[in-house]
Amino acid sequence: METRKLKTLSSSDSVEAVVETIKRDGGVIISDFVSEQTLQSLKEELDRYLNITPCGVDPYFAGTQTRRVARIFERSDTAIEVALNPLFIETAKKILQTPTHVWVGSDRIPIEPNIQLSMTQAIQIGPGQGLQPLHRDDATSLWRHPQFGREARLQIMVAITDFTEENGATRVIPGSHTWDDERMPTQEETVAAEMKAGSALLWIGSVYHGGGANTTVQPRTGLTMAYDLAFLRLEENHFLSIPIERVRQLPSELQRLLGWSASSTLLGWVEVDGQMRDPQELLTLESFSEVGKGI
Repeated sequence: METRKLKTLSSSDSVEAVVETIKRDGGVIISDFVSEQTLQSLKEELDRYLNITPCGVDPYFAGTQTRRVARIFERSDTAIEVALNPLFIETAKKILQTPTHVWVGSDRIPIEPNIQLSMTQAIQIGPGQGLQPLHRDDATSLWRHPQFGREARLQIMVAITDFTEENGATRVIPGSHTWDDERMPTQEETVAAEMKAGSALLWIGSVYHGGGANTTVQPRTGLTMAYDLAFLRLEENHFLSIPIERVRQLPSELQRLLGWSASSTLLGWVEVDGQMRDPQELLTLESFSEVGKGI
């Protein structure tokens, strides 16, 4: 069986080129996605926590020789640059924000979904870690293929260290986003997303993939984030994991992407004095105890 390869584009390529490649192959590698300075800052900020984090205890999926650190925006200022990188976020918008319509009484209302930053995680695959089972990330929402006719997620993996076949580079099945839910993925169909540190892999939630096996003596480290359709439940609960004091320090755009907002379909509003209010308004309060006190 001939396996399709992952295409590599440059960080200077257009959003349209990235979108076209992802729609065709399901994923793409972007070389030099972040600068050397950004890469070094990410490494220093993430290593501070990865170095003191124990490996997992799940021998099946998460891995017993793998370290995982979440709550990234509490722990890393530099990660903001990754989340708001135009090539990442604009690609997410073009892929995920497929227009549709709803009927409200006799009114046919056009609408397009918002996106939200659903999860963040630094993942370090250590020596001796075996292959992760192949999976689709949109399975967290029980997404069906191809019935829904739209994608649920765009994910990124920024290589903090070099990703190689030997050290556990993410394994991807290009083209598997076109498969229905009855076809089983196999490791023989995967390719390793080999890339230099500072590059990034972007892929959609319908693509089968999994962490590779690390047969070297050095760990493989990556930073992953995912944009999801905003009408889906957050995978990582930012509301509990990021202190409100930290949220207030973040850019307003990132606050909204983390879920501190109401979507275009009105999910996520907060009732204050009988009114449906945008959570963004609550971030200006000194404490949440003021909610409902006539603001």
